[in-house]
Amino acid sequence: MQSTTEFKTKVAQLFSKHRAFIERENERQVENNGIFHRYKNPVLTWKHTPIFWRYDLNEQSNPYLMERLEINTVFNAGAIGWNGKVLLFPRIESNDVKSFFGVAESKNGVDNFCFWDYPITMPETGDPDMNVYDMRVVEHEDGWIYGTFCTERKDKTRPHDTSAAIAQNGIARTKDFIHWERLPDLKTPSSQQRNGVLHPEFIDGQYAFYTRPMDGFIDTGGGDGIGWGLCKDIKNPVIEKETIIDPRVYHTVKEVKNGMGPAPLKTKEGWLHLAHGVRRTAAGLRYVLYVFLCDLKEPWRVIRKPGRHFIAPHGIERVGDVSNVIFSNGWVLRDNGEVFIYYASSDTRMHVATTTIAKLLDYVLNTPEDAGRTFACVQQRNKLIQQNLEIMDKLGIEKG
Repeated sequence: MQSTTEFKTKVAQLFSKHRAFIERENERQVENNGIFHRYKNPVLTWKHTPIFWRYDLNEQSNPYLMERLEINTVFNAGAIGWNGKVLLFPRIESNDVKSFFGVAESKNGVDNFCFWDYPITMPETGDPDMNVYDMRVVEHEDGWIYGTFCTERKDKTRPHDTSAAIAQNGIARTKDFIHWERLPDLKTPSSQQRNGVLHPEFIDGQYAFYTRPMDGFIDTGGGDGIGWGLCKDIKNPVIEKETIIDPRVYHTVKEVKNGMGPAPLKTKEGWLHLAHGVRRTAAGLRYVLYVFLCDLKEPWRVIRKPGRHFIAPHGIERVGDVSNVIFSNGWVLRDNGEVFIYYASSDTRMHVATTTIAKLLDYVLNTPEDAGRTFACVQQRNKLIQQNLEIMDKLGIEKG
């Protein structure tokens, strides 16, 4: 039998190791593509969750110091800049496959993320959620901070199919990230919804949403891409008409599915969007991120769209619970023009990539659009090669 002293020592060691893990400095990677920098370590993992979330620290009820409520993964985090800090709102999945939201804060946005003492206790509607996840957090001009998220419930029309589910867009709002007011789910003409994102400003005096209409829980069916719709009353959020503004396209990074990431950033050139696209491969579905730009006055109108993925799984990011997946629903624009892009890899962990608004605008405005087919893409590349060879010749640069 261990003594009480031994138990206390083990507890102290747990907290000491946890503290050292959280406080390690993150290292910006030297290699970059001129657009953004990755970082050596994930910014959030299951190991970042507090010891007192997972262990029963009572020696009488847990003499072997077991993790009673284990955490499996921490990923798909909404993000906001708040009082000089960065707050992340990740999807935290426990070993029972139920997800919930937490709040983790950092002073510099790249390391030392520390969770608040309690996870978010999200209020339920009259039809309780089975699961909630992937929250986008946006500060709206009406003075509230909104969280829009996927709410999953059992498909009661198929009672004997234990995997049949219905996804809708849940909505809640807060002023302090502790107390949340749950609003009714968004209603649209589509039977299912995912990736609903609230536009941060009123449009014609109405609330505007980016949607992803779907016919099924997994398959898009007739849902043709990223939608747009207006609702008059956020307390009765009904969109009567959805318009597709960014469609799925054959043989592109968004041929199977696409959906909005975080709320767009307002820039001098337009509304800058980060989205995810999905294509089918021999190894399964591959999720990547891409960007596009919408008009400032008509934010439903796409004006620039680079024809390539922006961030794709790299190295260890390819491995996890659902492999070969990059997903983002949070980014933060700092006062100095820096942009912190928070993305999850393989439904397992959170990373950060850093860039600037100037670089992002240069990328979206000057990167060529998809040429459409192989022959045209080679012509596009040959034009660049010819230009560069002429420049190299003038500068006396050898091909190497």
